[in-house]
Amino acid sequence: MKMKKNIAVLMGGRSLEREISIKSGQRVSNALRNLGYDVTKLDIDQSIIDNLSSGRFDLAYIALHGKDGEDGTIQEILEVLEIPYTGPGVYPNALSFNKIISKQIFNSLEIPVPDFYFLNASSFRELGASKLLPYIVKKLGLPLVVKPSAQGSALGIKLVEKKEDLSNAIISALGYNKKVILEKYIEGIELAVSIIGKEKPEVLPVVEIVPENNFFDFESRSKVGKTEYFIPARIQDDEMKKVMSTALSVHKALKCTNLSRVDIIMDKKDRIPYVLELNTSPGMTDISLLPMAAKEAGMSFEELVDKIVKMSIR
Repeated sequence: MKMKKNIAVLMGGRSLEREISIKSGQRVSNALRNLGYDVTKLDIDQSIIDNLSSGRFDLAYIALHGKDGEDGTIQEILEVLEIPYTGPGVYPNALSFNKIISKQIFNSLEIPVPDFYFLNASSFRELGASKLLPYIVKKLGLPLVVKPSAQGSALGIKLVEKKEDLSNAIISALGYNKKVILEKYIEGIELAVSIIGKEKPEVLPVVEIVPENNFFDFESRSKVGKTEYFIPARIQDDEMKKVMSTALSVHKALKCTNLSRVDIIMDKKDRIPYVLELNTSPGMTDISLLPMAAKEAGMSFEELVDKIVKMSIR
């Protein structure tokens, strides 16, 4: 008789995205049980190494978002413990979580990203970098986007329309991270491109995102009814090919394996797909983008979870 695989679902953690992670983890756990796997749900706390090392797990399913889950921390722990895990490895997680470094990599490969500058807390508070703000506004224009350099789910992100609101937006973003990005606002079509697969990554149908308030912030991402979705996205065939090709280039540039989600905005005027960021642990809730794309591709949620598991077990 074939032995059941024993899977640890890692969820919760210390991130500000804890609540979303728990929802993702619970939904994944239910799917795994329905598929016949033995499942142990593990929150990420000081006992995580003891729990992982004593459990004889065949796989760790990472349903974590943000700090510890998408910055390479949990992946490094699992590498040391020699436990296979879902999603990309340490390197792509560490790179993608640092939006400044990942943007610089994309720039070096001539992958379009919105123009940006970054400031850190010490330069802003101690070196008078606030005096640079008028110059930055002149270069990027208004409105512009202010975001922490390392957060997920659009936490701490602000759309600044008036120059007098910029300092407060930066101070707010610095509450999430010691570095902040000031990014040119691109008016366009927001798109999410999910990629799944190991040797031959498959680009799933592209999701078009239309937030209620015209800006895809944390509330729009996490609450039912705040955003409208169109799958496949309402763009031309040649534009679709360009978007999918760009997303795949990003996936490969950061050496992702198994899965990722690339967030893109297509400029309404020049139709260029600008890369906003790459996510290594996409949400798995009932309003998350990866499951939506998989459903459009003909995969049920359980089939999606099973596919992720099977490609991740060594």
